[in-house]
Amino acid sequence: MPLLDIKNLTVEIDTGNEFVKALDKVSITVEAGEIRALVGESGSGKSLIVRAIIGAVPDHWIITADRMTWKGQNLLTMSNEQRRVIMRREIAVVFQDPTSSLDPSATLREQLEESIPSEFLDKGMFWQRNKQRREIAIGLMHKVGIKDHDSCMQRYPHEIASDIAQKFMIAMALVSEPEILIADDPTRSMESTTKNQILRLLSALNESKKLAILFVSHDLLAISSMADSMTVLYCGQTVESGKVKHLHRRPLHPYTKALLDSAPSFQINLPPKSHLVSLEGTIPTLQHLPIGCRLGPRCPSARKECVKVPEERFIQQHAYSCHFPLHLPTGNDKSSDDTEDFNLGSSEGSRQ
Repeated sequence: MPLLDIKNLTVEIDTGNEFVKALDKVSITVEAGEIRALVGESGSGKSLIVRAIIGAVPDHWIITADRMTWKGQNLLTMSNEQRRVIMRREIAVVFQDPTSSLDPSATLREQLEESIPSEFLDKGMFWQRNKQRREIAIGLMHKVGIKDHDSCMQRYPHEIASDIAQKFMIAMALVSEPEILIADDPTRSMESTTKNQILRLLSALNESKKLAILFVSHDLLAISSMADSMTVLYCGQTVESGKVKHLHRRPLHPYTKALLDSAPSFQINLPPKSHLVSLEGTIPTLQHLPIGCRLGPRCPSARKECVKVPEERFIQQHAYSCHFPLHLPTGNDKSSDDTEDFNLGSSEGSRQ
């Protein structure tokens, strides 16, 4: 059973005049000990998925799903108190803007020590609990790469740099030893050395603590270095999902291919000063969504059939939603490599 299992999640937002589907039948699963990346350009709905998982959406929004479970428990039907218990101990989140997620009226030391669960302390020595909290807090700050803990812990959120605030948010997220960490673009605006340090930390936690990670980002190079699997999102729709190595080597959806082609790091034989590859147009607004496949107006492979919403199909563990997928052999074009990779004869079909 997956830790997090979401099938056909739809979120409708009230714009004042009508409800629009910001997320349309999004599916994603995270297994225990897995690092899954959630990829898509800005405006695709990545952060909205995170908010839906933790329940941080307005009450008047309409949220539906075939299933949305945490270890088999239905997140949509549980009470606010039940979800708070899960969020306090089992699911941790690191948001994009760390400073706005911290209490501006409390020092970092107060916030970190207050978040340490009481059961982590020695109950037989109550007079030493403050010392124990401080030792745990210092250890967490060292773990995420904050060495000057004395200076940092006495400061308020607005007094520290954004990269230090992001590291501190990761320390706050790890304090309860969660089973899954949802990292919403945790290395955003970090310089390369700090970013690599954070990525190594997350990978080490995954290996040593079997911490599952939902890594939300548009940094394909970072994703390829640490993630096991990847889900690609475009304009609120899941377009492709599978193992990172398979999607990298042979993407089936045109949008996934466009994302990979736009990253120079993945172009081995790219000549110097080459033009970057990009799709024409921009991501549509929620008020002017195209019918059918939302990539249709920008897709180089679009045809008249694309006015219908494509069904999700599976080839082994590789899922895609496209009427005209790339790289699939047809007719007499099958090759031994295609058959070895996809085993088309029995694996393609809709997810049950």
